[in-house]
Amino acid sequence: MADAGGAGGGISMRLDRFLWFVRLAKTRSAAQALAAHSRLRLDGRPIDRAHAQVRIGNVLTLLYNDRVRVIRVAALPARRGPAPEARACYDELTAAAGEAGHENVSQQAASD
Repeated sequence: MADAGGAGGGISMRLDRFLWFVRLAKTRSAAQALAAHSRLRLDGRPIDRAHAQVRIGNVLTLLYNDRVRVIRVAALPARRGPAPEARACYDELTAAAGEAGHENVSQQAASD
């Protein structure tokens, strides 16, 4: 369950629990390992501890399997539910950035 935040205010949740609940990590231990190996950034700040607090609106950057994913926290889940429920808790920003870059290349090619 999400906890009341401290100085930042609002509701928050441990990073490892969030990653596990939204199915970005298969196990909570795997989520902790991502943090321990400095493969995460929270609002651009490197994270090396799994107990970092995540709040709605935070932007997470994850590096795993030689792939970078950027997501924005849309909601804090109450449980590890089915995939559609988990997917509703974050917005994928990586695809949006890739599509925007693709459109720029298409526009440049059309103008040449």
